[in-house]
Order: sequence, then structure tokens, then C-alpha cells
Amino acid sequence: MTDTERVGVVGCGLMGAGIAEVCARAGVPVTVVERDAEAARAGLLRITRSLDRATAHGRLSGELREAAAARITVADQIEALHGHDLVMEAVAEDEGLKTDVFTRLDTVITGDRTILATNTSSIPVIRLAAATSRPDRVVGVHFFNPVPVLRLVELVPSLLTSPATAARAESFVTGTLGKEVVRTRDKAGFVVNALLVPYLLAAIRMVESGSATVDDVDRGMVLGCAHPLGPLALTDLIGLDTTRAIAESLYAEFREPQYSPPPLLSRMVEAGLLGRKSGRGFHVYDEQRRGAAAAAGRPR
Repeated sequence: MTDTERVGVVGCGLMGAGIAEVCARAGVPVTVVERDAEAARAGLLRITRSLDRATAHGRLSGELREAAAARITVADQIEALHGHDLVMEAVAEDEGLKTDVFTRLDTVITGDRTILATNTSSIPVIRLAAATSRPDRVVGVHFFNPVPVLRLVELVPSLLTSPATAARAESFVTGTLGKEVVRTRDKAGFVVNALLVPYLLAAIRMVESGSATVDDVDRGMVLGCAHPLGPLALTDLIGLDTTRAIAESLYAEFREPQYSPPPLLSRMVEAGLLGRKSGRGFHVYDEQRRGAAAAAGRPR
């Protein structure tokens, strides 16, 4: 255990809900803040459904499920995070939105030990730290989706993150949450996405050019390379909007063609085809839409 006794999470989408869940299951009280009461209720429902699935599949006992649920509080005001030991930003992968969160947190968090962490997938941490008066206490703590399942966390200190902040964050992630940490320099994409995203974009370009179908690309990588998911199914899981945002961040920093979002990806995002969370991306996930797509002869 560490000296982190209360955790706050800003944002309760897929990543924020997962982070809140793993903290609560590890015995840590969690306050989750969303933009309004309706979003807060939806976020809490997302967490409880995940806890229910874990219980149904035998990964969590009923008693532990109830204990974890009791540790989670939802709120719609960022002031609810005052006095927490670690606050994790987990809003959408948009630099302006994340910067606004850190600006607001800087006015709310008055303690001299609170760690301000970001779950950004690709934005350099120093850009977010610069929005605060305490950049020494800002650090990247990047979880992977689904958070309750995947063990890896990227720890990303900026040039101004203090060694004590980085050490406390790592101690919490490894000692309390039981995750594995890799440390990485503060550059766009860090380690995993800098390697992963060009692979996903290459798969999209292959479909865009007509070289192969969506199903054949995914089957090829699952059956030929023993990947658990094909690259296009994985893009659907990550979210096409998130994938594009990460690609744009990588391209802005490195200006290498491999990071440039393909036009097909951008058109699909503009059409609202975001993957699993919208019911359709490169594959169709909603049964009614699946039937309509098949009838119309559209690719799945």
C-alpha cells in the first residue's frame, strides 16, 4: 500500500470508468466527476455493469463487488475533488479539453502533496502541466483499455515532474493497483501508441486502397500472427475518434507520413462511425444495424 488514500477521476467514459473501478477494487475510495448529473449517472452505470460482468464471470465475488461499488462516489462538480491524494484526468483525447481540466484543477486542489495525473494516450505531458502552477506534481499515468483486464501502465514524467511525484505515482500503480509500469520519455505517443498506431493506420490504408477487405485484414493478423484482435477490430475497440486524435498528435510532433490519419479514418469519424461505442465502425456491433448493413451489402 501507499500513502494515496483517496483518488479522484475526472471523466467517466471507458477509460475513466475503468480507472475508477480498479481503484475501488483495490480498496481505495474514489470520487468520479463528470460534466453534469446525467453524465455522472451514466458513468456510474458503466462502472456497475463492469463490476456485474466481473462477478458473473467469476472474477469477483459478490461480497467484493458490493465493497468496490460502495467505495465509488459520483459528482458533477470538480470541487468535489478537494483534499484527494491523487487526481486522474481521463477526459476525451483533446488537448484543449484536457488543458481546461488542469486549469480548473489548479484552482481546486490546494494541498501540497496532491498528484495531478493525466491518462492521455499521446499528448506531451508538459503541455498539460504548463496549465498549472505546480508542474512538478503533474505526471502521465496512461492505462490501457480495458483497464480492469490489461496490466500495463505507461508512467510519463515531464521535464518538470519531480522525482518524488513520479515515485509516488509508480508506487500507487504497482503497489496498490498491482499493475506493471514502463517508464517512457515525454514525447507524443510514448511507447505503445508510437508503435501501435502506424500499424493500425497501415491496416486502414490497406482497406482504403482496396488491397483487402476488413474481414480479411483482421483474419490475417489473428490467424497468421496470433493477435487476439485484428487491427481494425482493435481500432473499433479503441474508438476511431481516439485513434485519429492520437495519430494527429503523433503527426504534429514528428511530421512522418506513417502517422498521418488516412482520409477513410477521418470520413468515418465525421460520419459518427466510431467503433464499438457507437455500434458501428469497421465492424457492426449493434444487431439491428448488423442486419441492415448485411441487407445493404455494406462491409462489416
